[in-house]
Amino acid sequence: MTSAVPPTESGPAPASPARRDPAVLVVLGLIVLLVVAALIVVFTRSEPALLDAGTPGGVVQRYSTAALDGDETTAAGYLSAGALVDCDDSTASGVSAGTDDVRITLIDTTERDSSADVRVLIVTSYGSGPFGSSEYESEEAFDLVRVDGDWLIDEAPWRLAVCPSSSQGDTP
Repeated sequence: MTSAVPPTESGPAPASPARRDPAVLVVLGLIVLLVVAALIVVFTRSEPALLDAGTPGGVVQRYSTAALDGDETTAAGYLSAGALVDCDDSTASGVSAGTDDVRITLIDTTERDSSADVRVLIVTSYGSGPFGSSEYESEEAFDLVRVDGDWLIDEAPWRLAVCPSSSQGDTP
C-alpha cells in the first residue's frame, strides 16, 4: 500500500522579515524629538517679565495690564490727579471691546527729572475672516509725571484710556 504524500510546492522560500533602514529610524526619531521640544516650549512659555514698578516703563506695563483686564480701579491708581480730572467717559475706549487680542510692546522711554515719555507699539488683532485675522498697529506714547517720587500717567493713548466711574451707584 502506498501512502499518499501531498506534493510539496517548490516555489521560493518565504521572505525573511524586512530589515528597516536605519536612516528612516533616525528621521522618525528626529521628528519625535522636534515635536516634544515644541510642546515643551509652548507649555513652558510664560508672561513677560515685570519691569521695576518704580520706573516709567513699569508703571505703563502695570497700567496697561489692568486696563486690558478691565480693572478700572487698579488702572486709575496709576493715573495722575490731572488725568483723573480731565477724564471723559466718552473718550475711554472700553479697551478690549470687539478685539480678540491686544499686544503692547515697549519701544523706548525718555526720562527727565519730573516727566517721562514711554513709547509703545499697540497691535490689535480682530477675529478671523475668510482670509485670516486682521491686525492694526500703531505707535503711541504715554506721558508720565513724577509726583512725590512716584511716576504717574498724565496722559494715556486713547486705545488704553480708562476712566473709572466717579459715581459707582448711579445708573445712566
